[in-house]
Amino acid sequence: MEKRSSTKTKSTIFFIFGGTGDLTKRKIIPALYNLFLDRWMPKNFVIIGVSLDEMDDKKYKAELMSAVDQFSRKGKSKKEEWTKFSSHVTYQIADINDLSTFKPLGAIIERYKEEWEETPSIIYYCAVAPHFFGAIAENISQNKLENDPQTTRIIVEKPFGRDLESAKELNNKLLSIFNENQIYRIDHYLGKEVVQNIMAFRFANEIMEPLWNRNHVEHVQISVTEQIGIGDRGEYFDHAGVLRDMIQNHLLQLICIIAMEPPISFDADEVRNRKVDVLKAMRKSLPEEIDTMSVRGQYSSGWIKGTQVLGYREEENVNPESNTETYAALKFYVDNWRWQGVPFYLRTGKRLIKTASMITIQFKEVPHKIFISEKSGTPKQNRLVISIQPDMAIRFQLQSKRPGLEMYLDTVDILFDYSGSKRLDSPKAYETLLLDAINGDQTLFMRADQVEAAWELIMPILNYWEKNIDPDFPNYSVNSWGPEKAEALIAKDGFHWFNLPDKTKKTNERAENLEDSD
Repeated sequence: MEKRSSTKTKSTIFFIFGGTGDLTKRKIIPALYNLFLDRWMPKNFVIIGVSLDEMDDKKYKAELMSAVDQFSRKGKSKKEEWTKFSSHVTYQIADINDLSTFKPLGAIIERYKEEWEETPSIIYYCAVAPHFFGAIAENISQNKLENDPQTTRIIVEKPFGRDLESAKELNNKLLSIFNENQIYRIDHYLGKEVVQNIMAFRFANEIMEPLWNRNHVEHVQISVTEQIGIGDRGEYFDHAGVLRDMIQNHLLQLICIIAMEPPISFDADEVRNRKVDVLKAMRKSLPEEIDTMSVRGQYSSGWIKGTQVLGYREEENVNPESNTETYAALKFYVDNWRWQGVPFYLRTGKRLIKTASMITIQFKEVPHKIFISEKSGTPKQNRLVISIQPDMAIRFQLQSKRPGLEMYLDTVDILFDYSGSKRLDSPKAYETLLLDAINGDQTLFMRADQVEAAWELIMPILNYWEKNIDPDFPNYSVNSWGPEKAEALIAKDGFHWFNLPDKTKKTNERAENLEDSD
């Protein structure tokens, strides 16, 4: 990719509330540092970490350098490069809940406006717990900190609410202070390179769009599986579960990208309008249907790679009788002309057999099979497989004759593999999203109606699960593919879950069907 001249991007003041926190050190600062190295940052910029911790600039920069050395995709920082970058970094002590401590932020803004001789973009990044978002917005408003719709932006992390009511309340609070075009609701999944490429793959290739509908697609699967457990997030996760933590945002956003109609342009609101259309078209779950359209699970103790791990209810800060799901599999329908009758299957879970994120679009069988002899083998259905992690690849699986004197069919891949391309050092999701925020591009950020439509879709399931205790919990062991009922959910429709083969398999094995999860 050609590097952008740093002089083309508007001067920026970047406040990070939670400036000493884990998110800042693991994601935000490494992302901004990488953008700086690749010359995407503006000529004039300053990053102000805001927190209650007592420290000076020197100590703060030392902590950030240690984080960059550990988490930057470019590896350990070089002294000269870090010195240049850190000259743009400073630290400010402030209490999110204390209105008066925000006053120095106004003085900082005025100082840089005078120094740069222009009005900069001002970004407020809320890298804190969601219940602080409202207080930060209110204090910005009360101190009149440059709330100009053209230059001031606020970035908020997920979870955006814990249900529909709280999401609406938070939207109303933010929208009472900021315009919608100032609010950047960040979901890092939308910044992933392969996820962005889905729209390019669909809408920049004439061959794809005619196939992208109910006439040719049999079903769609979206899987985000994780081998890790909940770590030290027990207190948060036990009040959330994977339905809130993963499906309400990440997986539903992937459905939107797969199922959306072609936008008339790549304008941010035009793209987001089409995504909202998908959520509004998705069939709501009736209470009497939830048990047949969804499966929930919770992991028990077991062994992973020779290490014994705890069951969910034994994890730190988790209720020993918790009804919180660590696994969910759902079936949805998009009730519109393009997708009527095509099932969309979602699954996600913790402590599963491998970590992988993938989308599989299964095409229908050929209408008439002529290659059905014992020698030719049974032709297999075409699949489009979009692998987000750990491999970054898009593969179209087709049928082809195996070399030789006899007519025998094999599955072959038309493959675009990022690991084998010149884009191996592709930007991380946060780099993409932060640069878009700096440039005022909201295409990859969620709008208020999009967030609320997603909550509306899962609230019937959420309410049903919270009111009805699952007596079988825990119902799947670690290092498995989840509860057996998840296999039944998709098997009763005549399908099975797909998984990427291991990288250790030979090339010809990779060209075979994707592994069955059983």
